[in-house]
Amino acid sequence: MANIKDVAQRSGYSVATVSRALNHHGYVSETAQAKIEAAIADLNYVPNGVAQDLSQGKTFTIGVVLPHMNHPYFNQLVHGILTAAFSSAYQISLLPSRYDVAVETKYLTQLKRKLFDGLIFASHEASLQYLAEHQSWGPVVVCEDPGELPLAAVYPDRQVGYLAALQWLKQGGSHQIGFLFARPADQSATTAAALAAYRTLWPTAKAPLVVTDVLTYQDGYQIGTRLLAQDNWPQALFTNGDAPAAGLRAAFVAAHQPAPQLIGQENQLAGRLLNLPTIDNHLTEIGQQAFRLATEPRSPQPWLCIPAQFLLPAER
Repeated sequence: MANIKDVAQRSGYSVATVSRALNHHGYVSETAQAKIEAAIADLNYVPNGVAQDLSQGKTFTIGVVLPHMNHPYFNQLVHGILTAAFSSAYQISLLPSRYDVAVETKYLTQLKRKLFDGLIFASHEASLQYLAEHQSWGPVVVCEDPGELPLAAVYPDRQVGYLAALQWLKQGGSHQIGFLFARPADQSATTAAALAAYRTLWPTAKAPLVVTDVLTYQDGYQIGTRLLAQDNWPQALFTNGDAPAAGLRAAFVAAHQPAPQLIGQENQLAGRLLNLPTIDNHLTEIGQQAFRLATEPRSPQPWLCIPAQFLLPAER
């Protein structure tokens, strides 16, 4: 396969001149440009796109670090990022991490090596402080509240949605409430926010039922089956997605038992079909804004908080 040196030798010009002609950067005479283009055609030479991008100081690639794609949170977030990227010159690289700090560090090192122009962390295992310490290597955007740390961030104000949903349950007479989450509170800001909202409204109540590792419809169905095997179950179940809520409901329907009051999240099709209340965290918009922050590192507003919205079936 021909390289730039072969083009230089065939055309009779230096590698530097060929590079200027390829990148349209710097002066190249019309004669030289014509001879170089003829040499490129003769050799069927294809320029190295990565090298060309690096010569401009950019790869035009944004990396999106995410642990998996088994939850609508990540699907909707990535959808927003891709929507924003489609109208730009950038491409998106999905970087699976499995909540492994070593893997996340590898991606940060690749940012330092300029393999990406920026990184968006959809979720992470490394601490926010750790991510902040590495942003000198390039733009790092997180999708949660960074607190006092100087990190670019765009995230939902989940507390608004959680309080509204739990207040609605309380007004309806529910006081025994169970929670379904992906990760425990000491690992997830989302879980911690939901339980904090619960403690705000029921400050003296005993600790509620909390089930973790729940992501899918099948997970919800299995939890429903387990609850049905018990003598009693919560009056209401606050889930981390409309799909798990739908699975839970299906388990009760299959057993010909009335399901507890269910609240989903992410405003998915499954919840709309079943008329379930849900919390819309506006993740598509958050993904779009995260892309903007990753590609505009000097943005005058380096963080953005978007209020979540509790929706009853008639409002969906």
